Amino acid sequence: MIVESVELKDYRNYEFLDMNFNEHVNIIYGDNAQGKTNILESIYMCSTSKSHRGSKDREIVRFGEDESHIKLNVLKHGMKYRIDMHLKKNKTKGIAVNGIPIKKAVELFGIINIVFFSPEDLNIIKNGPSERRRFMDMELSQLDKIYLSNLVNYNKVLNQRNKLLKDIAFSPSEQLMQTLDIWDMQLVKYGSLIIKGRKSFIEKINTIISDIHSRLTGGIENIKVCYVPDVDVNDFEEEVRNSRQKDIKYKVTGKGPHKDDLIFLINDNDVRKYGSQGQQRTAALSLKLSEIELVKLVIKDTPVLLLDDVLSELDSNRQNFLINSIGDIQTIVTCTGLEEFINNRMNINKIFKVTDGHVVNEN
Repeated sequence: MIVESVELKDYRNYEFLDMNFNEHVNIIYGDNAQGKTNILESIYMCSTSKSHRGSKDREIVRFGEDESHIKLNVLKHGMKYRIDMHLKKNKTKGIAVNGIPIKKAVELFGIINIVFFSPEDLNIIKNGPSERRRFMDMELSQLDKIYLSNLVNYNKVLNQRNKLLKDIAFSPSEQLMQTLDIWDMQLVKYGSLIIKGRKSFIEKINTIISDIHSRLTGGIENIKVCYVPDVDVNDFEEEVRNSRQKDIKYKVTGKGPHKDDLIFLINDNDVRKYGSQGQQRTAALSLKLSEIELVKLVIKDTPVLLLDDVLSELDSNRQNFLINSIGDIQTIVTCTGLEEFINNRMNINKIFKVTDGHVVNEN
């Protein structure tokens, strides 16, 4: 899988940009706040329909303009795909694949498989559980359309149920309570499917991550990722029923996979509670590298790896391990200087320099 080119118009600080990438290692360098990450963000947008930063469309459109355009060309299994994305300040985005408009943004998932690695990902273990749920959901959504559909439906049901809980709290009635029964059934239906999907995903990650982490730590550490569902599938319906009065009191759904978490054990100790910052970062790196390997197994192809200024956050041993692990993958890297790559003797195929929204190909 290769991203061949990206074209931007009125996207963040770019009035116009047209970049062609090499199928191997591409370096985008320049000072901070020049627009390097914006390029990676636009590629990620065409994979997932969303910004990895959580930005709204209106925040992405260049200042003073009403709309923004992304055009991405991809080569996958010998077939070419063109993704056009039209971002608007006050309207829903428009998306087309090979010139054909798609009705739902979720239809983008799976056309390009992206693994995005930023300094924030190094904190996935010590941050709150929402970050770990997001990791599971984003990867599963790219790999499994059925999971994505269940997740979308679950979130709709969750929002509707929360709205209904507020209505009941302020104006209780028998009719509203009967309506709540219907939403409870839907919550359990889609929530159970999400729990099963996440459980299977983490089982697959564990078959990969232990070897990676062992090599990364010279064989002195064993790692295991434990999926911690908020409710057991077999008890889900009963748990929702038992928490109903509490839900009405607090006007929010208290039970379900929206409360799930992951625990990382290194040598049987919870690394979030007892591990050093170095151990937490190594575990995060192992997780990202496992993500790459899992994508390869599932799609029988390589994902595109986006590294957003990550190498500067890693020590030389972890830098070397990461670089040696990505030799067969198209990689697009942002950084402030080329020294870290020269020091690691990384084989660079294309170099771009970014200065205030202008990109120069230095090859």
